[in-house]
Amino acid sequence: MKYQHLFFDLDHTLWDFETNSKEALVELYEAYQWQSELGVAVEPFLEKYYQVNDAMWALYREGRIKKAELRHRRFVESFGHFGEVSGEKVLRFEKDYIDLAPRKTLLFPGTLEMLNQLKDNFELHIITNGFKETQHIKLEASGLMPYFNQIVTSDEVGVNKPEARIFIEAMKRAGAERKNSLMIGDNLMVDVLGAKKVGMDQVYFNPKREKHQQQLSFEIHHLSELPGLLGL
Repeated sequence: MKYQHLFFDLDHTLWDFETNSKEALVELYEAYQWQSELGVAVEPFLEKYYQVNDAMWALYREGRIKKAELRHRRFVESFGHFGEVSGEKVLRFEKDYIDLAPRKTLLFPGTLEMLNQLKDNFELHIITNGFKETQHIKLEASGLMPYFNQIVTSDEVGVNKPEARIFIEAMKRAGAERKNSLMIGDNLMVDVLGAKKVGMDQVYFNPKREKHQQQLSFEIHHLSELPGLLGL
């Protein structure tokens, strides 16, 4: 086979970030009785939080803010949008969310079946822009850890995808070469075009069938398509 090493993104590709995060946020919003305090139901809060969180992650990927600032500001700004709140309470909420969310275990449909088909034929690895301690909790709690050899995180390497260095470092750790490596991810710019830029073949996992004009190695809409694509 041409490929020996498969590099996967984690969030939004294998681990269902949106659903797991929302479950944790809703549980904690209710536990902290924010609706009574702010007079705001959970859905408007979530809408604002997602907007702020996306903006914070964009700043983090660009190297303009650090991990601690990202984690803190997203909640301070989200709750602050609805009124004056206790900084101590927001800090406790932040810590509880960071502890609870990674322990949620919902995966994208077909994840385990796909990995079981691949594990005896390829070396499997993770390249993620998430934080090391958080991503390892996700992998352990969801049962994914045994499938993967190298777990490469952006805060460990010091740069985020799509920077070339994180892909090169991941291949180095895995003992892989560009010609026998394949990157699989859901983010067209960060995962797929980042890998393409360093000479890796890529699989764009596009379950929402979003339209684009990029010339890519492969595109799939369900994880069950990947083994067949690789000749299994």
